[in-house]
Amino acid sequence: MALLLVAGALLLLSLVRVITDENSLTGTDQWVSAMTFAVPIGLAGLGGLWAERSGVINIGLEGMMMLGLFAAGWIGWQHGPWAAVAAGIVGGALGGLVHAVATVTFGVDHIVSGVAINILALGVVQFLAKQWFGGEGSEAAAAGGNDKQSPPMERIEPFSVPGISDWLGDLSDKHWFLVSDTAGIARALVHNVSWLTVLAVLLFVGTYLLLWRTSFGLRLRSCGENPQATESLGVNVYLYKYLALAVSGGLAGLGGAYLAVLIRMYQDGQTGGRGYLGLATMIFGNWRPGGVAAGAGLFGFMDALQTRGGGAVVHATLLLFALLLLGLAVWQYLRGRRVVAFALAGTAVLLWAWYAATDTMPLELVTASPYLTTLLVLTLFAQRLRVPRAVGKPYRRGQDS
Repeated sequence: MALLLVAGALLLLSLVRVITDENSLTGTDQWVSAMTFAVPIGLAGLGGLWAERSGVINIGLEGMMMLGLFAAGWIGWQHGPWAAVAAGIVGGALGGLVHAVATVTFGVDHIVSGVAINILALGVVQFLAKQWFGGEGSEAAAAGGNDKQSPPMERIEPFSVPGISDWLGDLSDKHWFLVSDTAGIARALVHNVSWLTVLAVLLFVGTYLLLWRTSFGLRLRSCGENPQATESLGVNVYLYKYLALAVSGGLAGLGGAYLAVLIRMYQDGQTGGRGYLGLATMIFGNWRPGGVAAGAGLFGFMDALQTRGGGAVVHATLLLFALLLLGLAVWQYLRGRRVVAFALAGTAVLLWAWYAATDTMPLELVTASPYLTTLLVLTLFAQRLRVPRAVGKPYRRGQDS
């Protein structure tokens, strides 16, 4: 099924690329950028998965990303990018532990605690940036820091796979239907790849193996399903929730560190709501690592489109979504859900009409396209979601179920 979905997506992208003549839709540079934008979103979503599988809602992912971003910028300019990565993980994990103390130990409402962490983290990093990076006469200020950014750090050089990268590039330049499109997208996996992207992929695989293939993972997931029954089997539910939230914050902090290493510094506002997009990928992915990765890829693709391609390329995605919705309408009709099928078909016709009547997209809609895509995707897939049963519910040790 996964291979059929990938093949269908490639065919659809190739078709739209030929119709619209927007070669960047399947170009290597576009997909390298998509991976770059997808990684921090995916890491935040993976962090949300760890928290909510243990039964704790983590709205504070954005704040934990800010803490990781700041810690990475602070350590990175002094000790290098890999030290920045470690500092970002620690900074985010501290935010996760604060959330654990509030929600697990003191029983604070999860949403209230998460929002408070976002607000607190924003204030903390802006205050510390002013004190540590913008202080008059300080070493950081002399090295190029100011109230809004840290001094620059060294760069982690990306890598390319020799031979394969050049061959796929030559094949992509021929612009053959499907073949060149596949080559252009596949080349993004072997051309100018960040080592942190490789680390992120390993974390996704490791999360799946740990949470779904070990007894530790079974106990942690049971805390999010029925903590009272889990406690009756001798499992320390509090400990597992604390561990899950520390990992959750660490992953979000790593996402923030990725952003700092990417632009080689801490910069105020660099997270840009990616923690919230991470939550959306977690919901879209049905609280599974593979689904989170797919959602992050989609949102990263849209983010890269509006950043690199502008109005013309985002305009081409109207046709892409129209064809996609039409395919979903046929599938729903075959399943006997005719009302949903007609609604999807009607939306597809409206998108096609919008595409046919215009030549580009307004700048405001181009900028908002990743968030509009988030709303559209969550609306389409809301019916198939299966939320952990005890997520967000208060739990006290020794209480009855």
